[in-house]
Amino acid sequence: MNPTVVSVHVSAEHGFSKPRADSIELLEGIGVRGDAHAGVTVKHRSRVARNPDQPNLRQVHLIHQELFAHLAEQGHEVAPGELGENITTAGVDLLALPVGTRLRIGEAVVVVTGLRNPCQQIEDFRPGLLRSVLPRDDAGTVHRLTGVMGIVARGGTVRATDEISVDLPPEPHHPLTQV
Repeated sequence: MNPTVVSVHVSAEHGFSKPRADSIELLEGIGVRGDAHAGVTVKHRSRVARNPDQPNLRQVHLIHQELFAHLAEQGHEVAPGELGENITTAGVDLLALPVGTRLRIGEAVVVVTGLRNPCQQIEDFRPGLLRSVLPRDDAGTVHRLTGVMGIVARGGTVRATDEISVDLPPEPHHPLTQV
């Protein structure tokens, strides 16, 4: 399967879920037009409280559709947009990408900055869900499954069914960490 966009989402409110849209417009260096998290500096409330001047490395949130199937197996019915992502993807292992990967999506380019760090809002949305998206392996390592964050390197319109191409950065590759 070629990597594709399953759906796109945007919300001007600082809520948890984002409604589906026909298309979204990515603005270079800003994020998704009309989204509460768009901006040059960080817009996530907890991060603003700590330092409102830090750069916004979380302009665009992408989640892989495959996560929803995984969660359904654990008894959590979650639909695209409900975890607050802007772009739901299929066919690309987002969590395995290194920092700096360029995703060409529709007309736009998103540079992957790191992993989304799930918070208490996920547990408030669905009790038990936080544990499912933050599993620990046998060694005790926590795995963050709720997608990746990125910045917009080239603006443009993104729609469901747009193809995604993955351009890895030069080596050495650095694994994603939370941003």
